[in-house]
Amino acid sequence: MGKNQHVVPHKDGFAVKGAGNEKATRVVSTQKEAIQIGREIAKNQESELFIHRPNGQIRARDSYGNDPHPPKG
Repeated sequence: MGKNQHVVPHKDGFAVKGAGNEKATRVVSTQKEAIQIGREIAKNQESELFIHRPNGQIRARDSYGNDPHPPKG
């Protein structure tokens, strides 16, 4: 399982960062584009994607690997 990916606000728009990384993997102008990039990386690494609000709060998360809370059914 790879690093979880985070979509976070950035002075130039939004950044995609791997968990624990100081430097952004990519910086783009829109959150929508950052989410698409982060989602592809998370799928490839079988990890999770965390989408942050401008205030830093997590607004959504998606799991593309070993989900610790799989749906019951």
